[in-house]
Amino acid sequence: MSDKAQQVGTEEKPTTRSHDEGVSDAYLEFMRTGWADPAVDSLEEPVATWAAKRRSRLAERFADDVVVVPAGSLKVRNNDCDYPFRVDSAHLWLTGNQESDAVFVLDHGQPTLYFRPRASRQTDEFFRDARYGEFWTGRRASLAETEERLGLPCRPIDDLAGMLDKADNARLLRGVDPGVDASVEGDADRDGELATALSEMRLVKDAWEIDQLQIAVDITSRGFDDCLTEWDQVLTHGERWIDGTFYRRARTDGNNVGYHSIVGAGSHATVLHWNDNDGAVNRGDLLLLDMGVEAKSLYTADITRTLPVSGTFTPLQRDLYTLVFNAQDAGMAAVRPGAAYKAFHQAAMAVLAHGLSDLGLLPVSAEEALDPESMVYRRWTIHGTGHMLGLDVHDCAQAPPASYREGTLAAGHVLTVEPGLYFQTDDELVPEELRGIGVRIEDDLLVTEDGNRNLSAALPRTPDDVEAWIGRLR
Repeated sequence: MSDKAQQVGTEEKPTTRSHDEGVSDAYLEFMRTGWADPAVDSLEEPVATWAAKRRSRLAERFADDVVVVPAGSLKVRNNDCDYPFRVDSAHLWLTGNQESDAVFVLDHGQPTLYFRPRASRQTDEFFRDARYGEFWTGRRASLAETEERLGLPCRPIDDLAGMLDKADNARLLRGVDPGVDASVEGDADRDGELATALSEMRLVKDAWEIDQLQIAVDITSRGFDDCLTEWDQVLTHGERWIDGTFYRRARTDGNNVGYHSIVGAGSHATVLHWNDNDGAVNRGDLLLLDMGVEAKSLYTADITRTLPVSGTFTPLQRDLYTLVFNAQDAGMAAVRPGAAYKAFHQAAMAVLAHGLSDLGLLPVSAEEALDPESMVYRRWTIHGTGHMLGLDVHDCAQAPPASYREGTLAAGHVLTVEPGLYFQTDDELVPEELRGIGVRIEDDLLVTEDGNRNLSAALPRTPDDVEAWIGRLR
């Protein structure tokens, strides 16, 4: 290992910023004295025992290697302001740690968490460092506290450089922490194998993860209810109001939103990842809400409902909504252990293709359109019907195709089922009355031993139930 490892764990001396007052020697000396060091109770996190089991699985797979999985570091948003930190999902899955600037190392099966512990009052960091100092950003845990909380041996991050210098067979999860990337000599094949293995191992959720996903879904359901309760404000203030209302629930009951909420009214519903959320909400339109709360454990929900702004679907809106609903029903019925992963997508697409044929939109028959050599029906349903769900909204993205897209479903998989139809405003191949309409319905399903369980079943889904839901809460 090269001397690049010296880049890891090197701390800069705390300095004032351009807008801060200068400091005197007398002030510095005075600040270094007279501080108590109260003990803090640190109970073991519920996730600790589950994380230990996951580390054991990883150790079996890479028994002869040094595995390095960073948490990530703070990222500048602008000038001296950082983005809110969110830990790397694989690091969290293995450790339970949510703090920045930490690195998990599995050295021939022996786990250690290297992290930045709270600064001693013998240093100036606690009152001068605006990025990490306790007076600026709050108290960090000590080594002993973190060991007790996570059930994991801990060492200061400054010790990591020496450890990496001695590791000649390291595998690194790259792209998480630039400093660590620069400190570990790369081997694309070995590092790629680690990234693939970590994604694959996370595919089947354990009981604790399933509980956390249900918590995220339940909070999300309350967030949808909040939006409907404030419907008159939505009509006045538009998409921004729903964005803010749902975010308030996410921050109150969870950690954050799991992804940037999609609040698409009218033609904005045809933009698959509409994130501006700054348009008007008008009576007579449909409003597509794709939103999910990230629980405090950082597991996320991902749910979509399409609602009539006036409270009642027009006949055309109801017909289109029913077509998407039937496609989702078909997709959900195909979710069961042993089924091909692609089966739920194919089932939903068959319904949509025949529906588009009935509308007279396809240039060929539905069966011809469904042929892989054609697929022209996808002009109006661009995306796949779902994806795995967990710590990431598009979870386990680096899992090998044989275990994911080309594989079979297994008990413990959690995935979304989310067919949609989208008619663009400038699409001259559809009747004018369809242009600018977008409909998507999405639920989060757990694959069980004998089928599936809809984790988001509490949210109304049928056209009649959606109208009743709006009427009850508005």
